Amino acid sequence: MRCVKKADYVGSTEYILSTIRAAEPNTRWLVATELNMVNRLNEECKAQGKHVHFMSPMLCMCSTMFRTDPQHLAWVLENLVQGYVINQIQVPEQEALLAKRALDNMLLVS
Repeated sequence: MRCVKKADYVGSTEYILSTIRAAEPNTRWLVATELNMVNRLNEECKAQGKHVHFMSPMLCMCSTMFRTDPQHLAWVLENLVQGYVINQIQVPEQEALLAKRALDNMLLVS
């Protein structure tokens, strides 16, 4: 949470993409999200002199976000059908309500 409070910008994947794409040329960006997205954005913006870098120098990328693919989705769904919950995440109720509001807002604009 400290990192978020110190960040100049905080937002969704779309917010990250649109903010950096709209930024002035020859700017530098340090981004904390899935590594492959950061690399793709860096390549896309290179011609404008923008430098987009992954936040962790130790390359501890978000491996679970990286593994969101059809095979893993099928595995999770098959387990749910059998009554097994895989990698359940629990958060305090207030945070869950705020997260649901954010998701609902994203669905409204899509």
